[in-house]
Amino acid sequence: MRKALVVGIDYYEKINGLHGCINDAYAMKAVLERDSDGTVNFGVRLLTGTGSTEAVTRAELKEAVKELFAGESDIALFYFAGHGHLEATGGYLCTSESGGDDGLPLSDVLLFANKSPARNKIIVLDSCHSGEAAATPSIPAMSELSEGLTILTASTAQQYASEENGSGVFTTLFVDAMNGGAAANLVGDVTPGGIYAHIDQSLGPWEQRPVFKTNVKSFVSLRKVQPNIALSDLRRITEFFKAPGEEFRLDPSFEPEGPDPDPLKTPILALLQKYNRVNLLVPVGAPHMYHAAMESKTCKLTVLGEHYRKLIERGRI
Repeated sequence: MRKALVVGIDYYEKINGLHGCINDAYAMKAVLERDSDGTVNFGVRLLTGTGSTEAVTRAELKEAVKELFAGESDIALFYFAGHGHLEATGGYLCTSESGGDDGLPLSDVLLFANKSPARNKIIVLDSCHSGEAAATPSIPAMSELSEGLTILTASTAQQYASEENGSGVFTTLFVDAMNGGAAANLVGDVTPGGIYAHIDQSLGPWEQRPVFKTNVKSFVSLRKVQPNIALSDLRRITEFFKAPGEEFRLDPSFEPEGPDPDPLKTPILALLQKYNRVNLLVPVGAPHMYHAAMESKTCKLTVLGEHYRKLIERGRI
């Protein structure tokens, strides 16, 4: 069972309102609810603060977070977009009626998550100063994360989280990663680590810096997307490379535009070229796979290719 609490607050009574958090919440809800093939993924509960008649109060948010992390589930994910506040005592998520340290303490969120029986707990915060999450006030460099807990935040404890074109910069990149972006592995799994790498590479050193904290033994898949190569094709890698470091010999008969193409060999070259395009394989002593075939060169697996060869050999894929 996968469940997610998605919160977006634009309306604030005491401080300046925001303009992109509701959009971000709906974008996050949409990308979490279903995998790319339309199958059900997360069961999402949405809370939005749009105005005085639809506000998100501190009590309501605290109860919703408590409920999210209380039950047993494979993944419990909390997403918040709104104002954040930082005091010497720690960070706060600002709810519609709050103006600072009267919001929901990040320490409360972490307490519920750390004690949660859920197998995996994910906290995603697109708010100013959100990098304070899980920090120990007396020792800022230390974090308190129970096993299975991962935190992704838009900025460090000292930074503001930016909005552009009606959406948070961090959430826009997060949703892009969840849709595939550069975050999916070759079997189509989008993991928190892949999402962070995508966001980290997209933001420059002078911009807000995302924060990633985790205490897991293995990454969980947050969403399934169409893989860059079909699994049936990926699994065939052990047909051509049976041992580590092995090279596969080519010749002109593999090339369909060669002088004497072999109809049994040309499909093999086409598959090897697919491996090459996703960085599983490289030609040896030739600039391209075409030249490797025409010059009777070999090809070999990259480090990534060897990784997947081992996974397939061990029956892990």
